[in-house]
Amino acid sequence: MKLKSILPVALGALAIGFGASDLRAEPVDDKLIIDGEKEMITRTKAPEGHPFDEVLSGWLFRTPETRAMEADSFQNPAMLYVERGAEIWNTVDGAAGKSCASCHGDAAESMKNVGAHYPKWNAAAGKPYNIELQVNDCRAKNMQAEPYKFDHADQKALVTFIKHQSLGTPMGIDLSQGEMKSWWEKGKDLYYTRTGQLNLACASCHEANAGKYIRADHLSQGNVNGFPTYRLKQANMVSLHNRFRGCIRDTRAEQPKAFSDELMALEVYVTWRGTGLSIETPAVRQ
Repeated sequence: MKLKSILPVALGALAIGFGASDLRAEPVDDKLIIDGEKEMITRTKAPEGHPFDEVLSGWLFRTPETRAMEADSFQNPAMLYVERGAEIWNTVDGAAGKSCASCHGDAAESMKNVGAHYPKWNAAAGKPYNIELQVNDCRAKNMQAEPYKFDHADQKALVTFIKHQSLGTPMGIDLSQGEMKSWWEKGKDLYYTRTGQLNLACASCHEANAGKYIRADHLSQGNVNGFPTYRLKQANMVSLHNRFRGCIRDTRAEQPKAFSDELMALEVYVTWRGTGLSIETPAVRQ
């Protein structure tokens, strides 16, 4: 499946989302400190070749109430998913009679900082793997359990739990592994490819119009350091590929399948764009 533009429209169609005026919302000058103890990196120098000089966490663009909710683990509704993920981590499943903990032990030690460095190159599969694919691979090969279907509640909870073990760790992926650089290039092409009836690309919102208001909210740079993230709009955890597919749907284009080559390439590129930002999982967004 290729993301092809259909019924292209003039750039003026952006007015549908952004309104006629150029209303901007500057990121707040504030620090995100979880539970008053662990400070997150929400601003950092962009990596070489990045279109921005500085990369910014989406937390800086949120309302005071939303920012406060993420800063307090007791208020953060997504911590319930972290707790559920911890239960799954220790639950035996599959014909092999194993749990995640059977091989990996205490996640606080074995998974510390791991989630900050995915996607990684998987030589056997010949493609990048994100945490969801790695979990499914472990379930099938080591636990002899059924792989999770995309966005299964337990998949989201377990991935949230694993990523949470990297809370505060700067995000960074290794593009020297295998063919990661070529996938980065594919992802970059997709990021700038206009698609759908609205003829929009990822860059149309998160680069050309970052900081502008859209439907009473405002656009961040689209960094992914908080995924899976809790969206108040949906009152649920949202996975990265769910959000990719939702954005593509909003351009009125055909949605690629989750974990397709297109979306895996896009994940590699977008993750690189946020290099140096702390993992905030589970973040809270509107």
